[in-house]
Amino acid sequence: MTTPRFLQIHTLHSYTAALLNRDDSGLAKRIPYGGAMRTRISSQCLKRHWRMADHDPHSLHRIDGAELAYRSRELVTKKVIEPLKGKYSDDIINTLEPELQKAVYGEKADKGKQSRQTLLFGAPEIAWLAREAETLAAEATDAASAKETVANWAKSFKKNIEVLRENAVLPGGLTAALFGRMVTSDPAANIDAPLHVAHAFTVHAEEAEGDYFVAVDDLKTDAEDSGADTIQETELTSGLFYGYVVVDLPGLISNCGGDRSLVSRVVHNLVYLIAEVSPGAKLGSTAPYGRADLMLIEVGDRQPRSLAGAFRKPAEPKLEDAASRLSSHLARLDDAYATGEARLYLSLVDAPIESAEKTSIEGLAEWAAQQAGEAPDA
Repeated sequence: MTTPRFLQIHTLHSYTAALLNRDDSGLAKRIPYGGAMRTRISSQCLKRHWRMADHDPHSLHRIDGAELAYRSRELVTKKVIEPLKGKYSDDIINTLEPELQKAVYGEKADKGKQSRQTLLFGAPEIAWLAREAETLAAEATDAASAKETVANWAKSFKKNIEVLRENAVLPGGLTAALFGRMVTSDPAANIDAPLHVAHAFTVHAEEAEGDYFVAVDDLKTDAEDSGADTIQETELTSGLFYGYVVVDLPGLISNCGGDRSLVSRVVHNLVYLIAEVSPGAKLGSTAPYGRADLMLIEVGDRQPRSLAGAFRKPAEPKLEDAASRLSSHLARLDDAYATGEARLYLSLVDAPIESAEKTSIEGLAEWAAQQAGEAPDA
């Protein structure tokens, strides 16, 4: 079976009375499109919720062979140095730490955590670094010898960790394999993201309202003051969002060390996560849970193209209208470009996509997984 180049995932999600993704002023994120302001969910927000959905049965971290990853300014402090405390003298540890920080985060990293880039490191990289630190500490007899030992070690750090990365399937963890990684202090550690995620936006003009709410002190008496103890205002929005994700399958296979079985399981779970995991802001007061009302998956070799153009003219805030527009826009693209993608979709409304077969989420996930070359075990 020949692996197609791209897998494209289009979704329509409905949310009511929610505040899914906020800007720096605490209001819903927005984007103007087609002459109308739309409510928006950033790609960063979407990706974080998919990768952090550890309690979901389709969590990426539940996949056999997937390696964990950690994003932090304190990888060395928390994962490498702290396990050494109590085993070796403070003088030795305090001598090793600045050099280890600089090796990972760059020359200014010993000036404090605010001077460091927030890096993503995989469990194999952290485990290797922890072993190296343990060896350095064990070989040192005092602070002076520790300084000399770690200085010599630092000279070959990049070369040695590069060897590790070349021989590990997922050196940066599954998170880096999917979402990429940039390390300014070590360009060789950079990983290109094979998962490309667009900002989701409402297919219609924004629907927003200010929400006035209070908190009442239960122990206040009428004689004291039975009114509100706190009065605040926030924003709530409702909307039908178009989402778009592209998976560069050869890129993902390469990032996973050529393990097609692993990639198949990753794609399988990813389809479920995109369909079922919601952005989680204000869970307690809005319960913003929803599943895809429509999901269309395409596979092919031509350059991907979003179907956002179906909604340049704001649609009616109705699923039937949005689904019909998406289907019509896709048909026009087929007539103009004839790119020949294979397609499958699920939908909660009777608005057929003529060029695709309808199925369930299980059928979509299994079919998408097969595109990597191997179907996951049932």
